[in-house]
Amino acid sequence: MSTGWICHERYFWHDTGTGPLGMPGGGYLEPLRHPDTPEAKRRLRNLVEVSGLLDALVPVAPRPATEAELLRVHTEAHVTRMRELSESGGGDAGDGESAFGPGSYEIARLAAGGVIAAVDAVLDGTVDNAYALVRPPGHHAVPDQGIGFCMFGNIAVAAEHARSRGLRRVAVVDWDVHHGNGTQAVFESDPGVLAVSLHQDGLFPADSGKVAERGTGAGEGFTVNVPLPAGSGSGAYEEAFERVVGPAVRAFAPELVFVACGFDAGAFDPLARMCLHSDAYRMMTARVLSYGAPVVVVHEGGYSPEYVPFCGLAVVETLAGVRTPVTDPFLESLLGIPGQEMAPHQREAVERAAAALDLDAVRPRP
Repeated sequence: MSTGWICHERYFWHDTGTGPLGMPGGGYLEPLRHPDTPEAKRRLRNLVEVSGLLDALVPVAPRPATEAELLRVHTEAHVTRMRELSESGGGDAGDGESAFGPGSYEIARLAAGGVIAAVDAVLDGTVDNAYALVRPPGHHAVPDQGIGFCMFGNIAVAAEHARSRGLRRVAVVDWDVHHGNGTQAVFESDPGVLAVSLHQDGLFPADSGKVAERGTGAGEGFTVNVPLPAGSGSGAYEEAFERVVGPAVRAFAPELVFVACGFDAGAFDPLARMCLHSDAYRMMTARVLSYGAPVVVVHEGGYSPEYVPFCGLAVVETLAGVRTPVTDPFLESLLGIPGQEMAPHQREAVERAAAALDLDAVRPRP
């Protein structure tokens, strides 16, 4: 497999300020650092290089998304606000927890455009699949504001670009630990996009991503949510892919699959309470590749600079079909924790999601 690699130094220059856990510093809250710092992603990029894997990847240059491309997804007021705040020294994307500094509008355009470049490389046959190591993330951004450290919906913008090139069916598999509410909001009434989100139940956004959220109007059935209990490990995720993700994507028969690839379901992440390890990410990537459509993997969350690089390397290795000499130094201990086995209450959560799945609704019409 030839795998495209999209990365740019500018992504690491996106400045999120010093708000601890995303909250504005001040008063009794001493400034520290925002959770979305460059370290986790930069260290992933570094590990891909020192592992030797970078030499096997095909570099794909990102380019800024145009405002017209952003406006396929976002309101003009939101795009204008992001540009004006960036030009005046920075601000917040919309929810009070998503700070950005001067120049971040251009970086966010480059992030969305990086995913577009990945799509073009795949659709043009330059590569078989691609990994877009972009920043800021995107899957929480809704049409009229940024949320959850996201400014623009990178995957949503790129999905609309893919459809402008003639694709009729695009799937999004989101395994970020937080619900992909932005992608859902953009496409919930659209039968041309299947949006599947696996996430920690009730984590973020609050009261979002329930099984009962299945899309609206013509898009009913094309939104699939798999909220998993806190503490879920590889067993629960494997069951979710077997019972829900695989059947839904195969029935939909997409022409392109995006993966919203957050690593914050990893066992060491400070913003969640899941138990995944690098082999689990390797398994999920292999499952998505087995669905038969071209795959574009897009980096989203993941806030452990120590562990994200090893989970990310496992994904890129699987995309490329290359195993490097690198071993995950944390894997053995994580394989031994009780949380990797699927518990009865986790099985019940997957069964609820499977029961809500309407495969007939998502199958292509003659």
